[in-house]
Amino acid sequence: MKRVIGLVAMIAIIVFGFWLYFEKTYKGASEEKEKADPVQVLKHSEVFNSQVDQALYAYMDMKDALVEADSVSAKDKAAAFGSAMGNIQLDELKEDEAEIKSGAEHLIAQIQQAVTSIGSKENLEGMRRDFKDISDNMYPLLKTIGYEGKKLYWDLCPMAFGEEAANWLSFSSDIVNPYLGKKHPVFKSGMLNCGEVVDSLSQ
Repeated sequence: MKRVIGLVAMIAIIVFGFWLYFEKTYKGASEEKEKADPVQVLKHSEVFNSQVDQALYAYMDMKDALVEADSVSAKDKAAAFGSAMGNIQLDELKEDEAEIKSGAEHLIAQIQQAVTSIGSKENLEGMRRDFKDISDNMYPLLKTIGYEGKKLYWDLCPMAFGEEAANWLSFSSDIVNPYLGKKHPVFKSGMLNCGEVVDSLSQ
């Protein structure tokens, strides 16, 4: 009888030991995962971030129209982009320093001016120059407001207008050039992938 009791006690000790080992191992792994994957705290509301995202998707549509050398579509997409930019409500930036909000307002005004200019152009090069101005203001705007969306790439074409370089934003690291496009009068589609990623933005 004593032998049975001793055997049962030994089994209980072994089982408890295994439980204690796995409990510590699992808990330690969970704590390490929590340390490795901190919860992302957003600075802006979901509504604000959604408005910025919608403007960016409209920007990409405009960019794609220029890649295709479709001047009619480029005008339509530019108008849609202008509307999306106008829907961005900057009021919640009042909680930040005053110069952030005023800086964002100035950049958006510059963007809207270039959007209006695209609507008045009849040639692709003129539209692409306005698109360059839009891009040159979008990039600092996103930095100013503290962009929190999906990763963006800041691309550079060193020969967008002959010897003049130009930048644009993209959701992909693959280069698809809106300044030289698929139907360039000289290069045709030969320079479609001309350029490089020079920076990126992400939350």
